[in-house]
Amino acid sequence: MKNFFRKVAFGIGPNEDIPLDPLNWALNQVDEIPDFSWKGKIYSEKELRKHYRDWVYGDRKVLRKKYKDNKTLYKTHKDILRHKTGQKFWESLEISIRHNEGINSNHPVLAKLWMFWGNFFAISEKDFLANYSTGAYQREIIRPNLNQSFEKMVYDVTTSWAMIHHLDNSESAGPKSVTAGEEWRRRKKEPATINENHGRELLELHTVSPKAGYTQEDVIQLAYIMTGWQHRWSKQNLETGNVWFNSEYHQRGKKTVLGKEYKRGKKALAAVIKDLVNHPNCRDFVAERLCRYLITDEPTKDMKQPIIDAFKKSDGHLPEIHKAAIKVAFDNNEKFKKFQTPENWFIQVAKLGDLEWPPSPETMDSFELGVKPTKKQRSPERLLRNIGQHPYRAKQPNGWSDHSDDWISPELLIRRLVYAKLSHSFSKMQNNNEMYYQNIVEKNFDNPDKIMKYLNQKSRIVEKQTLLFNHPEFLRS
Repeated sequence: MKNFFRKVAFGIGPNEDIPLDPLNWALNQVDEIPDFSWKGKIYSEKELRKHYRDWVYGDRKVLRKKYKDNKTLYKTHKDILRHKTGQKFWESLEISIRHNEGINSNHPVLAKLWMFWGNFFAISEKDFLANYSTGAYQREIIRPNLNQSFEKMVYDVTTSWAMIHHLDNSESAGPKSVTAGEEWRRRKKEPATINENHGRELLELHTVSPKAGYTQEDVIQLAYIMTGWQHRWSKQNLETGNVWFNSEYHQRGKKTVLGKEYKRGKKALAAVIKDLVNHPNCRDFVAERLCRYLITDEPTKDMKQPIIDAFKKSDGHLPEIHKAAIKVAFDNNEKFKKFQTPENWFIQVAKLGDLEWPPSPETMDSFELGVKPTKKQRSPERLLRNIGQHPYRAKQPNGWSDHSDDWISPELLIRRLVYAKLSHSFSKMQNNNEMYYQNIVEKNFDNPDKIMKYLNQKSRIVEKQTLLFNHPEFLRS
């Protein structure tokens, strides 16, 4: 049963007591959204978007023109601009805040669910979003919605600045909209056309999934509904202005999605989202993704059904959905063990190993705009890149895979060996003894004698640490 603590969270740390009631320990963490446990500075999404604006404007409107004939000077001043806008720092700060929730907070189960939804509604690696915005998007849009309805989360994600920009919805204009007839379009030969990206992902990845049997025409019609949702463009802010509904870009007339008709206008998006999240295929899709994240690559109907029932009964209230998923994970704890993704694995390494991780608030707060961040300040994003899973840099809009086979390769397993060994450099001096390892093994495994016998093949502490964090039972939970 001790495996359950790593299945729904990140294990039991050396200074934590083993909960007497594991199930209620987990269930009691998902009703409220507490303040962050991070004690350092936390910047708002709008503050970070302002730095993104300064980067985009400075590069596009100033440096490219000023140094168009001198590539060397352009590169030099572009690097200066990177440091003035904190481009190499913000994502490491966001990762530090994120990892601190999993390692040092009193609600690691909530933290693990936050990471699930951040990947469910992924922002892929594009346009420097990871450098400035993706972490803040997950922090300000995803996390506050963890005790709201799935419907509200989908709407807030869909209309967020990061998602609008990520899926290019600002470029979408209805061919029968007001702007379609504007003179400048004829003059510049830029006809009003829709961009299907956002509509397609709303159907495929965020709600009903392809199992709903939607057609290409459904995608087009949903894209029509979404026309007008864009960032407020200006010469000074370029594409970094706040999201608004521009009625002049909105496709006129009624639209039909999955057989239901929707009127034109701003309210149509909320109406279609309400219908999509209440579609049976959406409930099934969410249940399957949660089971695949927590339990097994191949969820069964019996696993999914309690989550589907909780979704329907609570009208998509996320705490009830989460509790149902936790109960299913608890009931199947002994039957299934899920191979952990690289980031989940490393957070468990840091928690059980009592590592000096993430970098301290004092270290991160010492960063100054205009100054190159230190090696330690950049260590979070570099480490995650190196182990193969940076949470803000998924390669596709469907996020990082939650299928075990995608993470079991010689290259990725070798990286875990390397970083398990390197993790010893983050260890605290008082933990460099055999009693420490005996303590964490007893707290986190049901067969501690077997695992200690395995570790005791080696006498050096760094070798014990490498063996423990790559033991087959540690790699799965």
